[in-house]
Amino acid sequence: MKPESHIKEAGRPFNGEEFLASLRDGREVYYAGERVEDVATHPAFRNSARTVAALYDALHAPETKDKLCWATDTGNGGYTHKFFRYARSPQELLEQRDAIAEWARMSYGWMGRTADYKAAFGDVLGANPEFYGKFEGNAKIWYKRIQENCLYLNHAIVNPPIDRNKPSDEVKDVYVHVTRETDEGIYVNGAKVVATNSALTHYNFIGQTAVQDIGDDPDFALLFITPMNAKGVKLISRVSYEKNASDSASPFDYPLSSRFDENDAILILEDVFIPWEDVLIYKDKQKLMQWGFEAGFGRLYPLQACTRFAVKLDFLAGLLEQALECTGAVEFRGVAAELGEVVAWRNLFWSISEHMCLAAQEWKSGAYLPPTESAFNYRAFAPMAYDKIFHIVKTTAASGLIYLPGSNVDLQNPELNAALARYCRGSGDIQHTDRIKIMKLLWDAIGTEFGGRHHLYELNYAGTADAIRIQCLGSARASGEMKKMRALSQQCMSEYDVDGWTIPGLQ
Repeated sequence: MKPESHIKEAGRPFNGEEFLASLRDGREVYYAGERVEDVATHPAFRNSARTVAALYDALHAPETKDKLCWATDTGNGGYTHKFFRYARSPQELLEQRDAIAEWARMSYGWMGRTADYKAAFGDVLGANPEFYGKFEGNAKIWYKRIQENCLYLNHAIVNPPIDRNKPSDEVKDVYVHVTRETDEGIYVNGAKVVATNSALTHYNFIGQTAVQDIGDDPDFALLFITPMNAKGVKLISRVSYEKNASDSASPFDYPLSSRFDENDAILILEDVFIPWEDVLIYKDKQKLMQWGFEAGFGRLYPLQACTRFAVKLDFLAGLLEQALECTGAVEFRGVAAELGEVVAWRNLFWSISEHMCLAAQEWKSGAYLPPTESAFNYRAFAPMAYDKIFHIVKTTAASGLIYLPGSNVDLQNPELNAALARYCRGSGDIQHTDRIKIMKLLWDAIGTEFGGRHHLYELNYAGTADAIRIQCLGSARASGEMKKMRALSQQCMSEYDVDGWTIPGLQ
């Protein structure tokens, strides 16, 4: 049963109820040693599932539909989220940016792998299907399916951190590879990292980054899509911050952990059958290594990523100012300067997102994509920004982050509440309950397991720091921009030599 069969009316995407129903498909998700019967109701996933469902409901709500949706271009007469249909002008890209931001604000930037992330993949399938050669028809069909229903895809394109010093063919017991081929399709085995939020997705896109060499064994040169309920697909989930928070405390204590946890998992494929119609690259290493940017995904997904990140920085900048007001330190010169730096980082990423749209270039089939340099700017600077902001929060809010009662229950005890009203009040006229609420929210963002996971997530979002910077250099060389930069410095040197100036008018 296909996920979209849950949609009760033709020509529109899922609503929230239909989305939740589409997850009840027999998928193999394991948590704490047991198979999860229903991810939509299991305490490790239910609040996150309902948060995603709310995104789908927003596609139909009168107050948000026009901000989020366009007519489809597939001929079905329906509508879809704007980022699920490729843009045909810089202005359309800007409208997509704003629709991405609208969705991102519903999780305050804390859910990074929502359905619009992989919509970028669907868009470039539609704009550049010929890249896939004999699988061009598959690309066209998937563009139509993803767009019309706003299917929720995720990806797993990184090999597990095991024996990375060895050629891939020596790690065949771990890395995803084809094991046999039939007239109907192929069978694959292996594992991938880290399948973020895949427990709540419809399909997983399995590929390979160009960073790790897969050797010359063609069995590793694969790109395909598999439903999450395919026989042999298993997810072994990490600890659920949502469940731990809900079991041990209240939303007042862990407002982010208990609501926006995108559970990461070990994705295992054991003799999984992939029909030919779901294959995009098969035993073609060169095409697989070119895929990231030649097929367009590497240029388009950063628009969603950068916009979501900018929303998250809006949240952190505003919350940090509130926290510093609570401690009475907000006007200290050094503290104000640190807060100003957070605002400057926030401004930078909104500016990058604008450049992605307004400096967009026409590509294939009339589609417009962000310029390569802005995609690399986001990828290179976001980890630096988040690391610095993480440090700023901890050093400016300081002990205020832990000068807190352990639980909302303390506030429900009259004797303790009276003490907290005096000794845990905020500076100025800020009530103790408001101060505690602000600081607990900031601690959940920065200091809890949820906050630590997000630090790791943002540092490694687009790959290793060295790889990102090397790719940035390679792009500048390939585009000719580095040659222009060298020409400028070379021109300067041509205007003088060991004997003095070579241009008139200077002494």
